[in-house]
Amino acid sequence: MQKILIVDDDKEIADLISDALADEGFTTVLAYDGEEAIEIIEKNADFTLIVLDIMMPKADGLSVCRRIRDNVVCPIIFLSAKNQILDKLLGLEMGGDDYITKPFVVEELIARVKAHLRRENRIKQFQDQKVVIRIGDIEIYKENYEVLLNKTPIPLSTREFQVLLYLCENVGKVLSKEQIFMAVWGDEYGDIGAVAINIKNIRDKLDKDHQYIRTVWGVGYKLVEGLGKV
Repeated sequence: MQKILIVDDDKEIADLISDALADEGFTTVLAYDGEEAIEIIEKNADFTLIVLDIMMPKADGLSVCRRIRDNVVCPIIFLSAKNQILDKLLGLEMGGDDYITKPFVVEELIARVKAHLRRENRIKQFQDQKVVIRIGDIEIYKENYEVLLNKTPIPLSTREFQVLLYLCENVGKVLSKEQIFMAVWGDEYGDIGAVAINIKNIRDKLDKDHQYIRTVWGVGYKLVEGLGKV
């Protein structure tokens, strides 16, 4: 069952999105402020995707994302009346996967939702049969999207995991931002700056000393075995 959480303080917009997704066969859960969304997720984080408005009372969407991201790995699509690049990048850095500016055409939102879910399904469908990838002190469990560092679980967002997995599957190779972007986001999303943001987030969580992920200036990134090879 594909269950989508819709969080928006504008009840008419939330209901419109819910009705449109229901027409496509999705099950929806609605929250009308940030605190309500956090309560719902704390009780049950098993959502396929989250549509999250940024400007809300009690707790804004960025705060909600920051609170839940360690426990929720599904894609998060931000909605916002703001159209500034800085706001978009901040949303991505908080762990969002996409950003749609209000007012929007509901058909576009539905198309984005389907695109993210198709990508999630393709990645799971075409995963290599090897269950665990080990790079130095990092272990990547492909089937359940889990990452361990020195045997300690490290929560990553869906996109962070996908970027890390792509780097690991191409260990030793220099990958351009464009290659990473096309492999993880494809042509369904238009902001290549998301690559650098996700690399930064991965480093903050797994590789603060840049032992594994090396920047190749003017080209892209390369993942190496590191010093503590398993």
